[in-house]
Amino acid sequence: MASPMEKKSRYGLVFVAPYFIVFAIFGLYPILYSLYISFTNSNGFTSNFIGLQNYTRLLHDKFFYQSLWSTVVIWIISIVPQLIIALVLALILNEKFIKGRHFFRAVFYLPNIVTPVTIGVLADLMFDWQTGFVNKLLMALHIIKQPVYWFGHPFLAQLIVGGVICWQYFGYNMLIFIAGLQSIDSELYEAAEIDGAGKFQTAIRISLPLLKPVMMFTIITSIIGGIQIFDIPMMVGNAVGNATQTLIVYLYKAGFVNFDYGYAAAIAYATFVIIIILTLISLKVSNRKSAS
Repeated sequence: MASPMEKKSRYGLVFVAPYFIVFAIFGLYPILYSLYISFTNSNGFTSNFIGLQNYTRLLHDKFFYQSLWSTVVIWIISIVPQLIIALVLALILNEKFIKGRHFFRAVFYLPNIVTPVTIGVLADLMFDWQTGFVNKLLMALHIIKQPVYWFGHPFLAQLIVGGVICWQYFGYNMLIFIAGLQSIDSELYEAAEIDGAGKFQTAIRISLPLLKPVMMFTIITSIIGGIQIFDIPMMVGNAVGNATQTLIVYLYKAGFVNFDYGYAAAIAYATFVIIIILTLISLKVSNRKSAS
């Protein structure tokens, strides 16, 4: 006869079983199956095992490296101003004497609620060289004489995509930084104030050093998200020289335009490896700084 504890354990298994069943069907199985697909030449109709040929092809694919470079450039363009703006706003809006700080927090977070597809379409319409609002505004202000074909310049196109991504996510990182600031013991600020330290000094000497774990969190999550940039570059469209073709856009084209599912799966796993490597490098650098 089962003891009461054994009965409780069985009940617990019954309650958690649905989660694991759903995860196995819709999570684990697709992951393992896509790994198998990466070793085949599957096109959706036929599939033959070809070993490491897709990965060998990947190592010699100039479009893969070009997509990787475009992804890194767009990520850097977006993440550097994004974190600076988020940190400055967090330091300002964390002060109790700022009136309406809760309102401004909500306003700055609002772009994060809008879907990336919608933002990408709006950016494409705004920077359209014939009918776009940006060109019309610049011409009305007599800054330019002729419409600028923004997506005809690789770096300008990457700058637009990076700027749009920065605008969408700086509010999210701002809230993360505010949460980190509010977790700092208020007694530290009170002691600094008694010693005559100003707001700038407390920010430099107390807030920023104690925010390092939060900054590391935002950097790692931005790396994971940055390498997977897809929606906005896809909606904005391809610029001259494939400047806005990120890794995931290239994966999409390989799999759902060219129907080369095996190669698309190989790109997906290569992207996964790149994310792991960059994350480990970030953690190692952070640990070295902490140790020093």
